[in-house]
Amino acid sequence: MSKYVKDLITDTLKKRLDGVDELLLVDVVGMKNEQNVVLRKGLREKNIQLLVVKNSLARRATEGSAVAPAFEGVEGTMAVLWGGEDIVSLAKEVIRLSEQADFAPFAPKGGVMDGQCLSADEVKQVSKWPSREELFSVIAGQVIGVGSELASQLVAPAQQIASQIEKLIEMKEPAGE
Repeated sequence: MSKYVKDLITDTLKKRLDGVDELLLVDVVGMKNEQNVVLRKGLREKNIQLLVVKNSLARRATEGSAVAPAFEGVEGTMAVLWGGEDIVSLAKEVIRLSEQADFAPFAPKGGVMDGQCLSADEVKQVSKWPSREELFSVIAGQVIGVGSELASQLVAPAQQIASQIEKLIEMKEPAGE
């Protein structure tokens, strides 16, 4: 491959990975074309990008970026995955696909999250974390729980006073009226 072609590919990779802070590396060697087409279609539906890259060109394209640590020391053929809601949902999808027999050679190789390199085992650990949406629902539940508890504590004394006044009224009224 000529230097001019390598420069073109490097520039294209830089443009495609511009703004990407977190990505995962996967192994797709040995995947049949039919599997690859189904895999890419399923990933596109979830707004996840998959790109097979040459290691040396990926290193050149990501020099100085937040995703550069992902390509340090990586050998062999690989594909880069990025997109989705967040890195946790991306890791969950990668692990889910790697466990399916339909995509047998597909396996996580590593990645980068918050500028830190991830191993394949760490990708599996990240996939067990709650996703962004799940965290928002937990936080919302905690906020609403505190608010509802506070409201019930504010209303409770007034309800007690009202029930005591009602009992006094019942006691003072003659039984027949």
